[in-house]
Amino acid sequence: MSKGRPPEPLDFFIWTVEDVGLWLEEINLGSYCQIFKENGVNGEYLEGMSMFTTEQILRFIRKCHMKWGDFITLCKELRRIKVACLKGDQKVRRPWWAPSCFSVIYVKVAKRNRQSRVVSLKLEP
Repeated sequence: MSKGRPPEPLDFFIWTVEDVGLWLEEINLGSYCQIFKENGVNGEYLEGMSMFTTEQILRFIRKCHMKWGDFITLCKELRRIKVACLKGDQKVRRPWWAPSCFSVIYVKVAKRNRQSRVVSLKLEP
């Protein structure tokens, strides 16, 4: 992902902490960038949030000093991304760390994996 440019929404599974910060700026939650960075919130963490228990959600909100309304906004935006992922609205891109010789293989596997991973996620906010 490039600095300063918002990350591709459907690649959120592989977002870095910096990508999450750019995304927070894009959805008007930029005031949480630093605290998310300090807590290591990356794409994998965001993906796992849908499986959080009530206790884990409350702990996350306290740890990040989030307002309830901002947490709801975060959940709605994550749901929007997951729904778009299910629909296949965007092309799969090879992540920066994957060797270019595996581009074709990666894209095929990622498309299949992306849909199966998103289908298994809870889509409710």
